[in-house]
Amino acid sequence: MSSTMTNLYRTVRAIWPPEPKFSTDQIPDLTGRVTIVTGTNTGVGKETAKVLLQHNAKVYLAARTRAKAEAAIKDLKDATGRDAIFLELDLANLASVRKAAEEFLSKERELHILFNNAGVMVPPIEQLTAEGYDLQFGTNVLGHWYFTQLLLSALQADAKSSPDGYARIATASSHGAHVAGPIDWNTLRDHPSLHYRMRLTEMQKLNAVVAHESSKRYKDMSILCFACDPGAIKTELKRNASPLQQKFTDFTSHELWYGTLTQLWVGTMEEAIQYNGEFIIPYARPGKTQAQMYDPEIGKRLWLYMEEAVKTK
Repeated sequence: MSSTMTNLYRTVRAIWPPEPKFSTDQIPDLTGRVTIVTGTNTGVGKETAKVLLQHNAKVYLAARTRAKAEAAIKDLKDATGRDAIFLELDLANLASVRKAAEEFLSKERELHILFNNAGVMVPPIEQLTAEGYDLQFGTNVLGHWYFTQLLLSALQADAKSSPDGYARIATASSHGAHVAGPIDWNTLRDHPSLHYRMRLTEMQKLNAVVAHESSKRYKDMSILCFACDPGAIKTELKRNASPLQQKFTDFTSHELWYGTLTQLWVGTMEEAIQYNGEFIIPYARPGKTQAQMYDPEIGKRLWLYMEEAVKTK
């Protein structure tokens, strides 16, 4: 089978995957575990936070809007009887990212699991981050990468004390990574090259590249990194899509709780350890994506690009 057909098959299987073998009932007790979930006001992030609370984890809800986060915290308290903690984080503003990391580190010495879950999908082209990057790249990729870098000390501290010897990072990607074309580096900032399809698939692939590259760079720190495709899920992410695209995604999307399974599996289950650096497919299954994700030169170039982007922040 050609690489093109292989990647199309992977995409179709991600949209219509087999029924999951993993259940959140299998998650062990998480008492004493400190977690951060980004993008927790609604959707997969909020549902992930609920499951973590149900298993006795300490959960920080990292979100941009306090009022919405507080409403989510109330909903979660009603559902679980446990309190989550608000952490103000605007991933589209690197100063806010630094402030959020500093606030967390002032309260906690260790971070056991980081769920880089937040994201936007094809916002209007003219919407940029505070630093002038494409909003989707700045939020989904650069902001999360910078947040992770700033939290490495807490992640590393956990790895030394964790029962299994590891801290974990679950970063949201998508099956769009399977069909993304070559990276056009001009699309990461405001540039005439920006257009819908390139942004939709490229940004999903870049997080897969980041996860794989991070797994190599953090290996000696005992920090595990995974790229997670939640599957085709009914969320608010499609609000910027056209009416036709929304109808198609409504037809192909699955219930919200399915979207939590992949990232919860890599974040909490012992058997996931062996898949460090891999692309995890719906639902909670180790998989592969296209070869670009594993290209060391692409990983290195993206890493250097992001290091340069945050130098003065």
